[in-house]
Amino acid sequence: MPAGGRARVLLAGVFSQILCMGVARFAYTPLLPLMQQQTALDEVGGGWLAAINYLGYLCGALVAASLTSLTLKFRLYRAGLLLAVLSTGAMALTEQWWLWALLRFLAGLSTAASMLLAAGLIMNWLLRHRRRGELGIHFAGVGLGIVFAALAAEIMLGLGLDWRDQWGWLALLGLGLGLPAWRWMPAPAPAAGGSHLADNPPGRFFLGMMLAAYFCAGYGYVVSATFIVAIVDQMPGLQGLGHRVFLVMGLAAVPAVMLWDLVARRTGYLGALALAFALQIGGIVLPALSDGLLPALLGAALYGATFIGCVSLVLTMAGRCYPGHPARLMGKLTLAYGIAQIGAPALTGWLATGAGGYRDALWLAGAVMVLGTLLVLVLKYTDDTAARLDRGELPVAGAGAGLKES
Repeated sequence: MPAGGRARVLLAGVFSQILCMGVARFAYTPLLPLMQQQTALDEVGGGWLAAINYLGYLCGALVAASLTSLTLKFRLYRAGLLLAVLSTGAMALTEQWWLWALLRFLAGLSTAASMLLAAGLIMNWLLRHRRRGELGIHFAGVGLGIVFAALAAEIMLGLGLDWRDQWGWLALLGLGLGLPAWRWMPAPAPAAGGSHLADNPPGRFFLGMMLAAYFCAGYGYVVSATFIVAIVDQMPGLQGLGHRVFLVMGLAAVPAVMLWDLVARRTGYLGALALAFALQIGGIVLPALSDGLLPALLGAALYGATFIGCVSLVLTMAGRCYPGHPARLMGKLTLAYGIAQIGAPALTGWLATGAGGYRDALWLAGAVMVLGTLLVLVLKYTDDTAARLDRGELPVAGAGAGLKES
């Protein structure tokens, strides 16, 4: 690939994230209060739609984990881009809850294309071309997607567009985002210089602990990610400010993933992951401690700076364990993450309906993240595979296939 090829590959991933995560997934968060105002959708129904979206993501993760052909993954990645645009636009065409549910499921499938298939394709390309196997730049697209969704919702709301028009315009914008994501992601090619990528399967203890910890991360992630706008809009004196808090979350996430790569170089992956978990607890519970705007903004900034860092660190570790087939372990870990994301929104909607607010749900999410932090720390200090990962000792290529630092 010509000079600048690495930048184009990474940008393809970034644009895929803005489309599949920002438009197909996260646009639902700022649109949820408007849909509740202008349609018959209530808190429980909104929670179930979010849960079904994550069920689609979970099914996509199952597919990603079962595939071995990079060519097939590449084709499904492109199919996911199309699905993201179509499922977004079709939301404007109905008010039937079951059709919304189907469309949110399909949108969830599309997120697996950017989160897993694109991540696997990019990791494989980086390692085959002897580049540092880090995914921070790719996952910065999630933060950019949140920023995109928040700004688009804010602008469209200011223009007086109703919920149907907003979904329609998001689909058109998504079509433009999909073009570079489609064109710049290279089809899989043979390894550069004949290097061989050797897998390093982790032991059962490492896998079990990581699955449990990532389940906790999925639970902690989904409550704020889905309901932050509704949570803020319910606070006294803060009605209408949820979109701005959501924007702060996205702005904090954009540079954070690359910073977590730097932290991991100093502390090891699990040290960085434990720190990210601990800080995310503060981001989740701050809005539960006070109804003021400042706690909401600080919580959103902390949450945004950590949640995607957790994802990036975990999936980077998975890629280093399986550089030849990176989506294999990525998919398994995402199953645990996705199972939490299915149950948590529905439970959150139920708790919010019973309690008249989201405070109890935030405290529960914080408690789950405390457990996840403890699991990561136990793994860091008791497992040999974890120690080798932290020291950067796991080989990622055959003899003589050193990695460039760029």
